[in-house]
Amino acid sequence: MDLTVKNYKNIYYPPGGILIWIIIFLELITFGMALIAMVFYGKDEPEIFHQSRLLLNTAYGAINTLFLITSGFFMAESLHYFKKGNVQKSIWFLKLTMLGGLLFLGLKSLEYYDKIEAGLTLSYNTFFSFYWMLTLFHVIHVLVGLVILCTVYLSLRKKQHQVNLEDFEAGAAFWHMCDLIWLLLFPIIYLIF
Repeated sequence: MDLTVKNYKNIYYPPGGILIWIIIFLELITFGMALIAMVFYGKDEPEIFHQSRLLLNTAYGAINTLFLITSGFFMAESLHYFKKGNVQKSIWFLKLTMLGGLLFLGLKSLEYYDKIEAGLTLSYNTFFSFYWMLTLFHVIHVLVGLVILCTVYLSLRKKQHQVNLEDFEAGAAFWHMCDLIWLLLFPIIYLIF
């Protein structure tokens, strides 16, 4: 297995390749624009947004933040051990990374169930329209991230360890993007309004 670490000194060759970073920047811009729109609409309906935010379970959001931050740490450790050639430790930390993602999805599903039971759906008001669109879009990213990490995991489990460093780094970068997006969503949706 070739674990040669390239010396990335050029902006055109960032860890994981330029394509993943173009995708990450586009995703961050998309989420950023949606958050700006949410703030804009929130200024038009401050009381509705404030009262709606109080209907959210901040503890769920905070615990999910811990799940994703911890998962991001495990992803960094997995990549670190992969670069060192310790595939077994890399696999262990990759499993912990995926567990963090699954815990996030499990708690988010419970939160969604509570909201639906309370009648706080997409059409309830403007705040909840943004809540559902932003958080569901993020959930889709977490699901895609888990599929990517599962693909890396299955490739690592093969006897030949058919994962190259660039693919591993691209998966890690995508996963960290999911963390970063949540770190933008959590305070704006759960704490500010």
